[in-house]
Amino acid sequence: MIQEVAELTIKPGMEGDFERGVEKAAPLFLHARGCRGIALHRVIETPQVYRLVVDWETVEDHTVGFRGSADFQTWRKIVGPCFATTPVVTHTRQVMSFR
Repeated sequence: MIQEVAELTIKPGMEGDFERGVEKAAPLFLHARGCRGIALHRVIETPQVYRLVVDWETVEDHTVGFRGSADFQTWRKIVGPCFATTPVVTHTRQVMSFR
């Protein structure tokens, strides 16, 4: 499994709209092929910055399957107006975990 980590900077005053938009759009991700979960984190030190973390079976499930879908276009229509800058997206794979 891999994680998509999208860093999203939101226009001032639109944080509530963005959070509601993510909640509304979550089912678009959850029914996508290979999606295993989604979480939204807000950066404490920079509250207009969020990190959307999506668990995917493969990178291609995200980059080809979801991004090439009508659901991705719907996602962008819902939250895109809130973006102050272009999202920065990376994919990670856990290599260690300690608790």
